[in-house]
Amino acid sequence: MPRSIWKGAISFGLVTIPIKLYSATEEKDISFRQVHAEDGGRIKYKRICDKDGKEIPFSEIAKGYEAPDGRMAILEKSDFDDLPLPSAKQVEVVQFVDAEEIDPTYINKTYFLEADGPGAKPYVLLRDALDKTGKAALVKVAIRSREQLAMIRTKGDLLLMHTMLWPDELRDGEFAAPASDVSVSDAEVTMAQSFIEALDGPFEPEQYHDDYRAALEEVVNAKLSGSPMPSEDSEEAPEEAEVVDLVAALRASVDAAKKRREAAKGESKTG
Repeated sequence: MPRSIWKGAISFGLVTIPIKLYSATEEKDISFRQVHAEDGGRIKYKRICDKDGKEIPFSEIAKGYEAPDGRMAILEKSDFDDLPLPSAKQVEVVQFVDAEEIDPTYINKTYFLEADGPGAKPYVLLRDALDKTGKAALVKVAIRSREQLAMIRTKGDLLLMHTMLWPDELRDGEFAAPASDVSVSDAEVTMAQSFIEALDGPFEPEQYHDDYRAALEEVVNAKLSGSPMPSEDSEEAPEEAEVVDLVAALRASVDAAKKRREAAKGESKTG
């Protein structure tokens, strides 16, 4: 059972729903240490005060905000805990929206919501009401010393909360758009659509795996055991070629996609 990272309550009109918050995701990666390449010794860092040159224990370190004029405001844990902020322990519903209206770029992290104590019945009430109306709840919540906009939606029997970025935290990506005078032909678009149709299918996330992490684990295990280093399979290496004719390149891509799909079906039947 994972530990909850936050406890509070959802304010649903005059109904209060006590909840616990759990991280819904975890990043799986290989963890490395910084070491001396010559002998493998671990690299250690000391926390040194630039005024007196002394090493400072972690218990004496606080957060400081430096003003443009050089003044320093030192904040302690109690300053963050006692913020005069309604959303510090209360998830305030500010609006109900269609989830499809929210640009995925806004989504930051995902959490499970669990009813706490007597919150089970109002939890189910909110869950079923959102489910029947097809809406999501926009809320404001303060987690880990910052207030965030968030969206609460249903997934099966659960309520999920997606914390979101504020509008001024999204960068303007217009600079990355191609020039307006770049165009493609109808034939090129049609062939591109054929390629999309060849690879079209339901989203089945269990089919996808982190090949980079698997390859890195092979290298690490070889280093630990003193085995020969694994080498790249040259047959799987993609061929790079200059694209001259988009239609011809897409036609070849469609043929290759169809062959891969047929091969995958054959392997699933054999399995």
